[in-house]
Amino acid sequence: MKPVSIVGGGLAGLTLGIALRRREVPVTIQEAGHYPRHRVCGEFISGRGQDVLERLGLGKSLLRAGAIAARTGAFFLGNNTSPVRDLGRPALCISRFTLDWLLAEEFVRTGGELHQNSRATNNSREGMVAASGRPVKPKENGWRWFGLKVHARKVELSADLEMYGVRDGYVGMCRLSGGETNICGLFRNQPAKAAARPPRELIRGEPGSPLHNKLAQAEFDESSFCSVAGLPLRPRRASGHQECCIGDALTMTPPVTGNGMSMAFEAAELAVQPLVAWSQGELSWETAHQAIARACDAAFRWRLLWAGWLQRLMFSPAIRGKLGHMVLGSDWFWRVMFARTR
Repeated sequence: MKPVSIVGGGLAGLTLGIALRRREVPVTIQEAGHYPRHRVCGEFISGRGQDVLERLGLGKSLLRAGAIAARTGAFFLGNNTSPVRDLGRPALCISRFTLDWLLAEEFVRTGGELHQNSRATNNSREGMVAASGRPVKPKENGWRWFGLKVHARKVELSADLEMYGVRDGYVGMCRLSGGETNICGLFRNQPAKAAARPPRELIRGEPGSPLHNKLAQAEFDESSFCSVAGLPLRPRRASGHQECCIGDALTMTPPVTGNGMSMAFEAAELAVQPLVAWSQGELSWETAHQAIARACDAAFRWRLLWAGWLQRLMFSPAIRGKLGHMVLGSDWFWRVMFARTR
C-alpha cells in the first residue's frame, strides 16, 4: 500500500492518521510543535464529531482522560442575558493539552510514524494531506482577528457553556475536569487605529461588565495562556484548494458556533475512504483529492453559511440593545441556530 504523509498533528491530522492506521495504511505525521502543549481552542466537542470519535473507539478513552459532559448553555450580550438552556445532545469538554497527547499516543500505538518539531517543505505532492492549521491572514476586511485562551480556577459558572459578548469580541467559557474552566476568546482590532488592550485585560473583560464580574475571583494558570493571530474567518471551499486539505487548513468556522473541533474530526473521517482507495491503487491521487474536496464541501457548506451569519450578528451593535433581548429570549432562535451550525 502506498504511504500517506500528513502535515500537521492537530485534531484533524491525528484523527485521520489513526483511522488510516486502523485500515493498515502506512502513515507519517509531521508536526511542527510537540506534545503535550496548550492551544487556543474552545475545548468543546459538540455535534457529529462525537460520533466520529465513537466510531474510532475513542469515546471511552476521552472519558477516562477527564472529558466531562456539557449539558447547558447561556449567552450574555451587553445587559442582556439568556435563560440557561439545555443543549439537547450533551457536548464533551476536554483540555487540548490532554486530548492532543491522547490522540498522538493512540496514533503511535497503532503503528503510525510521528515526527515532532518537524516541518514539511512540500505540501502539494502526491500522497500528502495538509492538516497544518489555518493559513495566516494578517487582515480581513480591515480587521485583524486573534484568539486568546487560558485556564482558571475559582470560576462559578451558571451553565456548562457560557458565551459573553465584549467590545470587538466574545469570550466563551466551559467547565473542565479538576475544577478548571477554559476561557477562550476571539477578538478583532484595526491596526491603523488605537492599539489593543493587553491580552490578559481583554480576556477578563472591561471593568463592570458581566464577564469581568464573573472572573473577579478567578485564579489563572499562567502556563496555559496562549494566543494566535491572523485568523481567516471567511469560508473557503475545498474544491478551491490545490492541496488536499482537512481541518483548519481547509476552512475555519467562527468560534461562536462551538463546532470547530467537530469539523476537524468530521473532515478527517471524510478523507479516510478515498485515501485508502488511493493507497491500494484503486484511485488516482487527483480522483481521491477531488472526492475528499466534494465530500467536505457538501458536509460543511450550509453550516459555514449559517455560522457566518451568526458571527456577523455577534458583532452587531444592535445585539447589545433591544434586539439582543428578543434574540436571547427566543427559544426558537436558540434551537434553529444551534442545529444549523452543527
